[in-house]
Amino acid sequence: MKFSNINSVYFLGAGGIGMSALVRYFLSEGKFVAGYDRTPTELTNRLIEEGAQLHFDENCALIPEECKNSEDTLVIYTPAIPKGHKEWEYFKENGFVIKKRAEVLGIITGEKLGVCAAGTHGKTTTSTMTAHLLHSSNVDCAAFLGGISKNYGSNLILTDKSDYVVIEADEYDRSFLHLTPYIAAITSADPDHLDIYGNKENYLEAFAQFTEKIRQDGYLIIHEGLEVKPRTKEGVQCFTYGRESGDFHAENIRIGGGRIIFDYVSPEQRIADVELGVPVSINIENGIAAMAMAEICGATAEELREGMKSFAGADRRFDFRLKEENIVVLSDYAHHPDEIKACAKSMKELYSDKKITAIFQPHLYSRTNDFYTEFAESLSIFDEVILLDIYPARELPIPGVTSELIFNRIDERVDKTLCTRKDILQIVEEKKDTFEVVVALGAGDLENDVPAIVDILKEKIC
Repeated sequence: MKFSNINSVYFLGAGGIGMSALVRYFLSEGKFVAGYDRTPTELTNRLIEEGAQLHFDENCALIPEECKNSEDTLVIYTPAIPKGHKEWEYFKENGFVIKKRAEVLGIITGEKLGVCAAGTHGKTTTSTMTAHLLHSSNVDCAAFLGGISKNYGSNLILTDKSDYVVIEADEYDRSFLHLTPYIAAITSADPDHLDIYGNKENYLEAFAQFTEKIRQDGYLIIHEGLEVKPRTKEGVQCFTYGRESGDFHAENIRIGGGRIIFDYVSPEQRIADVELGVPVSINIENGIAAMAMAEICGATAEELREGMKSFAGADRRFDFRLKEENIVVLSDYAHHPDEIKACAKSMKELYSDKKITAIFQPHLYSRTNDFYTEFAESLSIFDEVILLDIYPARELPIPGVTSELIFNRIDERVDKTLCTRKDILQIVEEKKDTFEVVVALGAGDLENDVPAIVDILKEKIC
């Protein structure tokens, strides 16, 4: 099936952050777009406003007539859709072309110059940052992102002036192996998704396979010290990057007064006084990777400096929701122990004189089972932890796997509370006078309570 012959596109899991970028893409191409998702969200509401016909009941009768012709309808699904889903079974039984989101993304971007950010953590911020640097420069780009860019209010950026396309390269279900990067950055490779990969060796092997996908005239930019062993084609130029070492790195780092400024150093140039628009220390490394990719694409020194300063971030990535002298609230998507550790250290560095409270909702029974000790170690960096029950997402419960596995291992010096999500607002109300910096962590639905948490804590503003 050629995309030019498609009249309708149906999405199974339309509200996922990666899927929704494709929803928007096909709407922009003038296709009839419909689909299913499990629950309505702010994002699905926006997709409906933009023209997608979405529903939230698993019911074949709700599939629009426009999507019932197998000759001109493409069905796209996310791996999070469970086996036996009624609508998926309908499309399979009736001979529709059904493709994974990653396959479709690979087809759309295959003829473009793909600028891809991969990694266990850092990939969303790095790809969103790279997209902003390029889109606001003389180079320009399109982008398919894994988060909502706060500069553009979307996870999709379109252009008719550039062949560059920035792509968040997701390792879940080996999705990134459908891509053909021109430039690839690998930010991290801490084992995750062991329900898919089984063990650390298989996880690292997938990243090695990803490096094989880079075009022969392309570039690999990899964070120093990773265990990934690249297997690039002959002709691919390979570079390292890091906070203060590597081919691309920072020097003269200044942190204070709510600002982070550094000098960017590459093999070709030095750019003095680069200021982070989102001033958390992990963004120094993310920024180095993004600037490296944008520099290779042709962005000028002044464009890089201005783009870094004007970068507003991505939703749920060090996303400041309230920032006052006596109370700060932010939301972060961190759902892996190393992401939580990076968040905790960044917060400690930025607010060294304040009490920092983490509200954490574990994501997936399998991930909790694999990493409960590591989660406890990372959470123990905070001064206070409020730990919620596990958000199951696509999974069924695993006997014996609960948040208590983490809770019981958090350092006793940490003020800790175990609760369910339905009780979180009451607990925030009770503790509000003791909070100084509050970080809502996780990839589940705790995010839906963050606006209410902010409203409660606004009462502290002097």
